[in-house]
Amino acid sequence: MGGALAFRVQFHPLRVFEVRTLAFQMPDRGPGGPTGPRISVGRPSRRAKTLLMTAGVLAVLAMLFVMFAGFWTDWLWYRSVRYTTVFTTTLWTRIGMFAVFGLLMAVAVGFNIWLAHRLRPPLSAMSLEQQSLDRYRMGIAPYKKWVLLGVTALVGLIAGASAAGQWRTWLMWINGVPFGTEDPQFGKDVSFYAFDLPWYRFLLSFGFAATVLSLLAAALVHYLYGGLRISTPGARATSQATGHLSVLLGVFVALKAVAYWLDRYGLAVKSGDFKATDNWTGLRFVDANAYLPAKTILFFIAAICAVLFFATLWRRTWQLPVIGFGLMVLSAILIGGLYPAIVQNFQVKPNEQAKEAPYIEKNIKATREAYDIDDAKVSNYQGESDASSEELREAANTTASIRLLDPNVVSPSFQQLQQVRSYYQFPATLDVDRYTTEDGEEQDTVVGLREINISGITERNWINDHFKYTHGFGMVAGKGTEVASNGVPAFVEKDLPPEGELEDYEPRVYYGEKTTQYSIVGGPQKELDYISGNEEKTYSYKGDGGVDLSNPLNRAAYAVTFNEPQILYSGAIGEGSQILYNRTPKERVEAVAPWLTIDGDPYPAVVDGRIQWIVDTYTTTNQYPYSSRTTLGETTADALTDGQRSVIAQQNRVNYIRNSVKATVDAYSGEVKLYEWDTEDPVLKTWMKAFPGTVEPKSEISDSLMAHFRYPQDLFKVQRELLTRYHVTSAGQFYSGSERWQVPDDPTHKGNAVPPYYLSMRMPDQQEQTFSLTTTFNPSGRETLGAFMAVNADARSEDYGTIRILKLPSNTTVSGPQQVQSRFNSDTEIANEINILQRGDSEIEYGNLLTVPLEGGLLYVEPVYVRGAGTNYPLLRKVLVTYGDKTAFENTLDEALDVVFGVDDGPAEEERGEEPPAEEETPREPSGDATVQEALQDARDAFEAGQKALGEQDWEAYGQAQDDLEDALRRADEAERAAGGDGKNNEAGNGGNDKGRKEE
Repeated sequence: MGGALAFRVQFHPLRVFEVRTLAFQMPDRGPGGPTGPRISVGRPSRRAKTLLMTAGVLAVLAMLFVMFAGFWTDWLWYRSVRYTTVFTTTLWTRIGMFAVFGLLMAVAVGFNIWLAHRLRPPLSAMSLEQQSLDRYRMGIAPYKKWVLLGVTALVGLIAGASAAGQWRTWLMWINGVPFGTEDPQFGKDVSFYAFDLPWYRFLLSFGFAATVLSLLAAALVHYLYGGLRISTPGARATSQATGHLSVLLGVFVALKAVAYWLDRYGLAVKSGDFKATDNWTGLRFVDANAYLPAKTILFFIAAICAVLFFATLWRRTWQLPVIGFGLMVLSAILIGGLYPAIVQNFQVKPNEQAKEAPYIEKNIKATREAYDIDDAKVSNYQGESDASSEELREAANTTASIRLLDPNVVSPSFQQLQQVRSYYQFPATLDVDRYTTEDGEEQDTVVGLREINISGITERNWINDHFKYTHGFGMVAGKGTEVASNGVPAFVEKDLPPEGELEDYEPRVYYGEKTTQYSIVGGPQKELDYISGNEEKTYSYKGDGGVDLSNPLNRAAYAVTFNEPQILYSGAIGEGSQILYNRTPKERVEAVAPWLTIDGDPYPAVVDGRIQWIVDTYTTTNQYPYSSRTTLGETTADALTDGQRSVIAQQNRVNYIRNSVKATVDAYSGEVKLYEWDTEDPVLKTWMKAFPGTVEPKSEISDSLMAHFRYPQDLFKVQRELLTRYHVTSAGQFYSGSERWQVPDDPTHKGNAVPPYYLSMRMPDQQEQTFSLTTTFNPSGRETLGAFMAVNADARSEDYGTIRILKLPSNTTVSGPQQVQSRFNSDTEIANEINILQRGDSEIEYGNLLTVPLEGGLLYVEPVYVRGAGTNYPLLRKVLVTYGDKTAFENTLDEALDVVFGVDDGPAEEERGEEPPAEEETPREPSGDATVQEALQDARDAFEAGQKALGEQDWEAYGQAQDDLEDALRRADEAERAAGGDGKNNEAGNGGNDKGRKEE
């Protein structure tokens, strides 16, 4: 019997292979030859081979084009915003880091694999262990070069990719600028910690990784080829393997010695727990007197141990290196662990305050410098006033321009009154800015842009979403200190097309906070501009802020990038078409300045005929010696960041921050400009060296733009959080915590920190009002007022950025925000009037509770809004005011101030809520006797008139009807009081009012 089976496997470069059967013979059944047929399988046809090859080539080309599309579209975008140097600098730095460190890792590992193989012993008589490894050696033998190349390429790629992510570390090290400030322990410039130390640590970690991988690879090769035998008792190695591995171990221990030396400096930026905080940074007594000498001793021990390992090249024995290594480990346990614990427990704890005082002082000084709070002006404030009522009333008019329009509440009013069409929208939280009125005075103004809202389009399709509805239209602005007679904002810029007191400007908003989708503009397809009457006004984009799509290559690249094949062949795209994307101000600034941290609240301003988004940005580091760290995401969160506005760099921990760059983004063209703001910031100077030409000098800021710059909220919140502890400069007070403050909760948003408020006001040491950013503090664990803090937020002022703190006596009984709000809520008369306002389905909404220092005391003002049953937006109806132990709840701020300061008898208690006096507005004549029935009938009539006016969108008539309704309900309440007292019958009267409303 005989037979033969033969295969030939042919590999194709594209991993297509063929198995050819040359011959297959059935077993012979006799001398006559085979009794069965011969079966042969032929080659695949030429056509099949061609198709397979074509498919493979196309698949590879498709993958390459997808990779190219991402690169190409990024390049086109950076070219469109004129920041190609950012793209190229970042790209080449990444490529350089990838190539250099990938190659170094590959060479290090590959060389040690090659050396281990070269030092292999001759294979003569072998042990059973080596005999079992022989098959692996035989299997690898034909592919040794490929295995070596594969392993080195793999580790090189991984190491290179990891190193490429350290491009910021490299650029900061190579371009580092001195701070001019030395740390108090080692006398080194802060730049060593901020720029040099991170780079040295990266190099050290890379050295450790290369050494460990080389050691493992070399040990494996030595074991495979017999240089290292571990199955025999005692684990033996050839002299060549011993020398090779000992050198690698010596390199590892030498690197450990370098790590011990760098750890000495690392103590200055080490975080730890101290005095109920995990944000402490810097040396303490135990660090300076135990850990620091321990690290120095361990450095010398590790250096000696490394020399012992290197000495095995001549001694060929492990005895001394093993002894040295054991000594190093034992020293690390005793000197680096046990000794500091003994010092802490037996030297520090018995007299901790005295021992830690010098180090607390260093921490206080460094923290105040790093967060720019060292110049904060702290002064004592009585909290009570000796001024007369007349003096207080007069001072109330000049001390502050009290803002009644709350930007966090009135967005629905902007939306309902100025949205115009469903495909427009306003942000949930509006912004506060300053504009000059017609009489030349500057006033606080609440502003918002009418941005495009794709979800509001009636007919959704690709053309409408991306070609027709491309931009918002116009700014809407309302006076911050007053409202219209019917409680709606007093608009100084409104309607569509815009009209009002602002200068003429380009109203189209192609770039905004809510504009997140891409749009294709400027081509054959016309855009909807706005609707005038029943006529659609069209427009074609004339800016140059997009990327040209007339090039077929660009269209193909963007079709891949946005996963939208219609971009490639749509007839709506033609000559002049541009694609706009990355359209939010934050996205654009982050892209052109990836080394900056972006503030969470960009705001719009009309500047020189254009709408400019103003974006505050920060340079930061977490390597400032002795300065305590804070987590920006947690520190900048407050009652307004819950779903309304973003927070800054959620998990970014820093211990140095500067508002070093002011950025602008043109709402029409998308042009981004970066302006140097802090001219002394060494971190900014470092990045300006790394990216030359990207930041314009401060002198380039125009006066008109400077008028809208303000102190950023996020920086202010970081500083106020630090000032809860670091307003003290005494180590003893810091240690005891007796003067610690806390940021109060927002009284109307429980569980969230009260946000800071922009307000034009005058602090006690100032001569005139200044646009400011304000906040309050409570003593730790209490709700009384501990301090009031304000910063000059007007960028044109000479003392811009000056922090002023009014510190109240520690035993003060001055009410804090929560207590003031509680007083409002518990006042019986106010509660009765609130019940009247909450008639039917109406809802009460409290505005910002503003705090104003006034002649030694504290004035609190809070606007009260009502969402009526027929409206879904708030109307300002009342103003709450308190000063000392006096509280007022009136229709207007002036009335409330008059009542609180007693300069006018004001309306009687039973008449609160009446319309203004006759000389200002003629009150509505009552119809007949003041009976409950007649008053309620008047209320019904007023309600019907209001509903009719609402349907006709006659806001003046609607406001008058609301006033008439309020007057009728007040008279009904008065009649009930006159008939049956203020107790049970009054409650019934309120119920009757509600019932009358519901019947209507």
